[in-house]
Amino acid sequence: ALRMLARRWLTLAAEIRELDDALERLVRHQASALMAAPGIAVGTIAEMLIVLGDNPERIRSEAAFAKLCGVCPIPASSGKTTRHRLNRGGNRRANAALHRVAVVRMRSHPETKAYVHRRTAEGKSLREIRRCLKRYIAREIFNSLCRPTAQSAVSNGP
Repeated sequence: ALRMLARRWLTLAAEIRELDDALERLVRHQASALMAAPGIAVGTIAEMLIVLGDNPERIRSEAAFAKLCGVCPIPASSGKTTRHRLNRGGNRRANAALHRVAVVRMRSHPETKAYVHRRTAEGKSLREIRRCLKRYIAREIFNSLCRPTAQSAVSNGP
């Protein structure tokens, strides 16, 4: 039984590798410019392509895409304090993919590290900084996937 289980595991591992390779080829064909962006991997691009669906023209602006991904800010002000909070709506898997990109960039991308340092000095919390960063990443992805002629290369901003 153990030998049969090991054979099954090897077969499934080979099938996973084949499917990962096929997914990478499809993503490279659809969004080759986005593959060069820091922190954005094949899985993230695939998730965003799923969110866009067969008709990306239905999403008319980057604000609509941000709302679809659940990264548009919601005003949560009280008294003299003006704040925005996280939107809990939208596609949660797309939001999780944007979160992973934001965390990777916050840890390893020099421009993003500088942005985080600057915003921390301004008094922003890490949660607020991450929310702003996710919105920036959503804008970058939207411009790359829905407006490929408007932006030929992905920027290296925050």
